[in-house]
Amino acid sequence: MKPKVFVTRQIPEIGLARVREVCDLDLWEHEDPAPYDQLLERVRGVDGVLCTLTERIDEGLIAAAGANLKVISQMAVGYDNIDVRAAHARGIPVGNTPGVLTAATADLAFALLLAAARRLSEGVQYIRDGQWTTWQPRHLLGADLNGATLGIIGLGRIGKAVAQRARGFDMNILAYSRHLTDEEARAHGATRVDLPTLLHESDFVSLHTPLTPDTRHLINRETLAEMKQTAILINTTRGGTVDPHALYAALRDNVIAAAALDVTEPEPIPLDDPLLTLPNCLIVPHIGSATVKTRDKMALMAAENLIAGVTGQPLPTAVKLG
Repeated sequence: MKPKVFVTRQIPEIGLARVREVCDLDLWEHEDPAPYDQLLERVRGVDGVLCTLTERIDEGLIAAAGANLKVISQMAVGYDNIDVRAAHARGIPVGNTPGVLTAATADLAFALLLAAARRLSEGVQYIRDGQWTTWQPRHLLGADLNGATLGIIGLGRIGKAVAQRARGFDMNILAYSRHLTDEEARAHGATRVDLPTLLHESDFVSLHTPLTPDTRHLINRETLAEMKQTAILINTTRGGTVDPHALYAALRDNVIAAAALDVTEPEPIPLDDPLLTLPNCLIVPHIGSATVKTRDKMALMAAENLIAGVTGQPLPTAVKLG
């Protein structure tokens, strides 16, 4: 008899097809995420769960699944929505999809950096509002990348890929990570600095650190005040790394020049959120990994983690507790 698994979202077909080869698949077929009470019901008795970052996989849900649960496989790199400690305490491995989305997310981070620097969203709105009547020498002036300083917070896979792209624009690169060495930073064309130095000296600050208790609201009223008034903030990691109320005040009061966000807190961002009223805040709907090739690879990797778990094999990419 095939192991029974629950897949919480409509993931790319290549992943679903691989799961069906080995497993008895129960799929949440709606476009919106399943409510928590539905998750509790659907996980009961399953051998494995394949989830995404939109589901809360907490201790209560893990317990509700019962003794048969052998694996939790996440189609994402981050796993702050999963109580990994509770899973490991029950001997349940957790898988994620690292590495595969590095290039796509780094590309999106740099696209946001460029768009914010050159004020593209403001330019589009300017035309749509019928204000483009002539060329103006002093209008919509943006920031240069050539020779500017990029501060990267979190020089992991994606941070390193962003640094690679920045070198092509002849940017100076500063990097801060808790365990980063001078040698590792130099290997990627960066200079290791402490966080206050990075904030104080950077023209652009790009966030690439995972969301942990230590990094929640890392960007807050105090850290925003340390940045240049001309600085631009880019966030493609998790919305919770930035205090949204502090960011709104900083953008409104010209404490910093602009922000470009792929992630928000909460997510999705409510339509009445004050950040959406600001012309110097560009927000896109968490599309860092949203290319066909990348999402197909993520789905297949998540499927392979799921299959390994339900068949008693080591997960190809397992989350380890620090």
